[in-house]
Amino acid sequence: MKKKLLSVLLTGAMLASMFVGCGASTETTDNAGGGDAAKTEDSGSAGGGAKGTKVGVAMPTKDLQRWNQDGANMQKELEAAGYEVDLQYASNDTQTQISQIENMINSGCNVLVVAAIEASSLGEAMDMAKEKNIPVIAYDRLIMNTDAVSYYATFDNTKVGEAQGQFVVDQLDLDNTDKTFTIEFTAGDPGDNNAGFFFNGAYSVLEKYIKDGTLEVKSGQKEFSDVATAAWATETAQSRMENILSTYYADGTDLDICLCSNDSTALGVENALAANYKGKYPLITGQDCDIENTKNMLKDKQAMSVFKDTRTLASQVVKMVGQILNGEKVDVNDEKTYDNGNGIVPSFLCEPEVCTKENYKKILIDSGYYTEDDLK
Repeated sequence: MKKKLLSVLLTGAMLASMFVGCGASTETTDNAGGGDAAKTEDSGSAGGGAKGTKVGVAMPTKDLQRWNQDGANMQKELEAAGYEVDLQYASNDTQTQISQIENMINSGCNVLVVAAIEASSLGEAMDMAKEKNIPVIAYDRLIMNTDAVSYYATFDNTKVGEAQGQFVVDQLDLDNTDKTFTIEFTAGDPGDNNAGFFFNGAYSVLEKYIKDGTLEVKSGQKEFSDVATAAWATETAQSRMENILSTYYADGTDLDICLCSNDSTALGVENALAANYKGKYPLITGQDCDIENTKNMLKDKQAMSVFKDTRTLASQVVKMVGQILNGEKVDVNDEKTYDNGNGIVPSFLCEPEVCTKENYKKILIDSGYYTEDDLK
């Protein structure tokens, strides 16, 4: 009888140790391992939240529409799944984000979801999370040069860029034309690991047309380092495009294509065109379907935007959080693409969609992402 009792006690201790090892303190997660915790049909294991289970969500800034939506969607889904949520925005200041993450750790968060401002600057906070055995999910932006990142959840970033490039090919029928079109690139923040994937995806599609002369980059700016936009800032993109227009297109040459990696940079380009350009209006790409850019699509001031439904991404991350806390196998669909400098990070990639004036109702309105009133 004593041997049997000892065996039961040892088994319980081992299970408790395993649970603490995945970042869940036994003092704050009475039912987080599953058991009596309720599960929701939509989120799978994500419904296993228990009172006292806390998830820290670190977002970069409120200055861009998409991060407000991401944060709100994440908080809503996590709270619906039964978790306490500590949602913080860092005003695009890396040191602020580090402090916020450290505070989340010290306040007892069991899992961290982090959208990094600068991919390689969170080492101090990541070291602290690893020391406390707290799992980290990198959200949309991969956190670089650390072994503290457990998983990565994002959209297929290369496909985003490829979709933008292919849209240009299809709209201008580049495979069947004898014309030459001018093109200028506007990429994203060099501190954001995704920005390189977006640009490289688009450039990989368009490179052969640049080489054979179908596309001409009059500014000569074809390297990511030349076309990157710090902090994805609209004002920075506008200033750079104003300089390009006054230097290379002031003689009346038409600018045919503006390949912009996202909507905030596209908006800057559109502002520059409105102020300084008199030629034929160019085809402009974007990403995120921000409200102002969607309005511009309806006014023929932007040709397309790649739609990334942040509700889908939030749902997937909530599911992953639940799987981590329940000790289950975590859903990933890519284990070869994303190397953060310390190894491959298991990732889940959601699928992006091309949104245009022709299909925006189906993608944005019918899905409930926006109402028609939002776009007036």
